[in-house]
Amino acid sequence: MRTPRIAVTLGDPRGIGPEVARRAVEALRAEGQPVELWFVGPQETRLGPERPEVPTDAWDGTERGAGHVSVQAIQRSVDLILAGEADGVVTAPVHKPALHSAGHVYPGQTELLRALSGSEAVGMLMAAERTRLGGPLRVLLATTHLPLRDVADRLTGALLVEQTTLLYASLKRGWRIAAPRIALCGLNPHASDQGLFGDEEARVFVPAVDRLRGMGMEVQGPLPADTVFSRALDGHFDAVVAPYHDVGMAAFKTVSFGAGVNVTLGLPFVRTSPDHGTAFDLAGTGKADPTSMAEAIRLAARLARARFDTTSDDV
Repeated sequence: MRTPRIAVTLGDPRGIGPEVARRAVEALRAEGQPVELWFVGPQETRLGPERPEVPTDAWDGTERGAGHVSVQAIQRSVDLILAGEADGVVTAPVHKPALHSAGHVYPGQTELLRALSGSEAVGMLMAAERTRLGGPLRVLLATTHLPLRDVADRLTGALLVEQTTLLYASLKRGWRIAAPRIALCGLNPHASDQGLFGDEEARVFVPAVDRLRGMGMEVQGPLPADTVFSRALDGHFDAVVAPYHDVGMAAFKTVSFGAGVNVTLGLPFVRTSPDHGTAFDLAGTGKADPTSMAEAIRLAARLARARFDTTSDDV
């Protein structure tokens, strides 16, 4: 099996992306990790003795310029992948206001990658193969960056089926789980307690679960948010589908902050990212923790190797 080739973007040049990328790559090289890595970012970025192997335009020192080179690094990485020269990309954090200032009005990198790759449906999976409680936790966000008041309207049965199907296929192919066990986290307190606190569980979730089971998937739910994540950590489920951003992220980061990885499902290539932001206040202090970036690179290499195995099958 050939060695995975992974592009590592440097993110916003004002943040900790260049630092954690450099330190993570140094650590992985010292471990002898079987992966070929190269940096994508502004040529003037200092990475110890190295310079980015794939340069973007120079950064002009402005927020708009930071957004421009951040997006350009992602674009050039995707170009490498689509040309067959790379197998995946690990993206360092970007600053959304900078992206918007540069004219790239996307909620985040996930949506940008979807547009660049022409993918129809993508999913945002937070994965930690090691947590503070020991076992893994994988959480797919059915809806992502939305105001809370908009979640119930956006959370349809079709969306739950789409996102759970993406997750099921990815767990089989990338994680090599033969029969993934997936839990759907309910929207309302106590998963509505049989309609006492809302009707979305009966009206949206139950038909979606029935449909997913009819497709041959092992799916349970809707289950209350106050118990489903602990059950997943105890090994009852391989992953949880969370109905909205904060209910999933609060549980996930509580047990995995610093070691979690953001994985984009549904792309024609592997994409991972660390679970933290730009942390402008830490940039240049030497205090930024590269653990999550190292985990993102490790997982990208693992998922890329799984894609080389043509015997794997999807739903």
